[in-house]
Amino acid sequence: MTTSVTRFALAAGVLFSGAAEAQTTVYKCVDAQGRVEFTDTGKKGCKALDLPGYIPAPPERRGPAPVAPRASNQAAAPAASTPSPSNFPRVDTSQQRVRDDDRRGILNEELRAEEAKLAGLRQSFNNGEPERQGNERNYAKYQERVAGMRDDISRTERNIEALRREIANIK
Repeated sequence: MTTSVTRFALAAGVLFSGAAEAQTTVYKCVDAQGRVEFTDTGKKGCKALDLPGYIPAPPERRGPAPVAPRASNQAAAPAASTPSPSNFPRVDTSQQRVRDDDRRGILNEELRAEEAKLAGLRQSFNNGEPERQGNERNYAKYQERVAGMRDDISRTERNIEALRREIANIK
């Protein structure tokens, strides 16, 4: 009984969390032993769940997408990975350039702050031998703080790399 409740709670948490947006129908299946299973494939004896707030994905198209005829004087537009709705707002290139410049400036500020933070962390880390504090008479406490410092340095280095990648991806 507990495992089925746990499974249901886990499935419900995944289904209703904002991070996991299901794009398929979810089925609840009960086998002969009374075990409950949630799946995205309908099997015999499974019932589709009516989830509040769930908007199913549109049915998949088979075959190539229809191509609209184009006037000969019209420039070819780059193919988009996902089509935009016809009423989706467009941004002209000069406004987008300004937005990209603002974004680049913000990311560069964040990068400078992370680099300064890394320099401070490395200085206090002192090549793996930071000064012991008064409350660290127990060596395990000292080791725990040093491990935390290593983690902080590693996390900050990853942040710097991510910021550099993001800046490089700006057009």
